[in-house]
Amino acid sequence: MRDIAGDEKVELEVSSDADISAVRAALIGKWPQLEPYAQFLNFAVNQTYATAATRVAADDEIACIPPVSGG
Repeated sequence: MRDIAGDEKVELEVSSDADISAVRAALIGKWPQLEPYAQFLNFAVNQTYATAATRVAADDEIACIPPVSGG
């Protein structure tokens, strides 16, 4: 994900009532190459795992967690 975005940190503009679904859509809108991974991306808001319905605020730290595997 970092390679596609070209940086470790990015800023996105979403509406004031945005949730993680809106963040995911904004990421894909800005980097369409993420589309194949969209259903596998997980997110955390302020270091707590988030669902698609989790609301986000302007000062929140949102981490995009790419698909991982291992045992």
